[in-house]
Amino acid sequence: MSKLTNKLVAIAAMSAFTAGSAVAADLTVVSWGGAYTKSQVEAYHKPWMAKTGKSIVSEDYGGGIAEIKAQVESGNVTWDVVDVELSDAIRACDEGLLEEIDHGMLPAAPDGTAAVDDFLPGTLHDCAVSNIIWSSVYVYDSSKVRNWNAPKTMADFFNADAYPGKRGMRKNPKVTLEFALIADGVPTSEVYNVLGTEEGVARAFAKLDTIKDDIVWWEAGAQPPQLLADGEVIFTTAWNGRVFNAVAAEDQTFEMVWDGQVYDLDLWVIPKGSKNKEAALDFVAFSTATEQLAAQASWISYGPARASSVAKIGTYHDNAAINMADHMPTAPGNFKNALQNDFEFWADNADELNERFNSWLAK
Repeated sequence: MSKLTNKLVAIAAMSAFTAGSAVAADLTVVSWGGAYTKSQVEAYHKPWMAKTGKSIVSEDYGGGIAEIKAQVESGNVTWDVVDVELSDAIRACDEGLLEEIDHGMLPAAPDGTAAVDDFLPGTLHDCAVSNIIWSSVYVYDSSKVRNWNAPKTMADFFNADAYPGKRGMRKNPKVTLEFALIADGVPTSEVYNVLGTEEGVARAFAKLDTIKDDIVWWEAGAQPPQLLADGEVIFTTAWNGRVFNAVAAEDQTFEMVWDGQVYDLDLWVIPKGSKNKEAALDFVAFSTATEQLAAQASWISYGPARASSVAKIGTYHDNAAINMADHMPTAPGNFKNALQNDFEFWADNADELNERFNSWLAK
């Protein structure tokens, strides 16, 4: 995806002095664009800029650690805070590409509970602090599918006989291979055991072969809702928050199929050698406070990473009739057959499976 840089001007006077600083410094915060970045701008960027008098340069990227690695190894680090997936956070930290983050500097919950006890299990790491829990699902346009024939399972996504037409999928082996195995009958509890074998990888690619000619590949999160709205696909995999936004903000008649959802974490990291490390740490602490994480959940249906924030989830920011808790990946009705992305598996196997996936695409 091509980069889009959008300079956001602070609400407060940008020449205002901040504690310990004579000049307001810019901070470059990198994320995934679209409705997701919009939710971060409203819940994190604007309040932080108003508080500090500093400005944020918001930049979009397509994920992975290649750009972080290139900046760190060249000694020309221009990004200060980056939103990454968990497996990338672990891998980049292991490779020495990230600054370590002292969890003791994170703000306590409103009741005084220390941050390390308030963040949900598995959401704090040596070089990363989680902000959201999100999910990959697939989606269809209910206005174009008869109710009696509406898809209900991951197997339906791969059933080209019952549901002929193009399908959108992310151009990445992560989640794509998991979806293929789930559709082929592998229980979610056994997916990574199977995928960890040569036979399991071959089985996943064999399942993908059954719809390969019908796949429209996407790379940016904003693409799936557009592909569906334009009628270019009948189904598409997507990130649940992007689909929610299309329904809540754009009145699209989209329905998510939660069966076989793969859920994951996104986290803030700071590239090693950031020129604005102190401001970056301050932004990470501010944006992952209880109130800010709960505020983001009023803009997009991604679950906050703190227990105290979960309790504060309210309604959609401009429609009080939409209870946001019902639209989270972890809502009981959505979570019945969910799979948590195995970050250790992908940190260990990403290179090999990316190469295998690209070779398969080229055939």
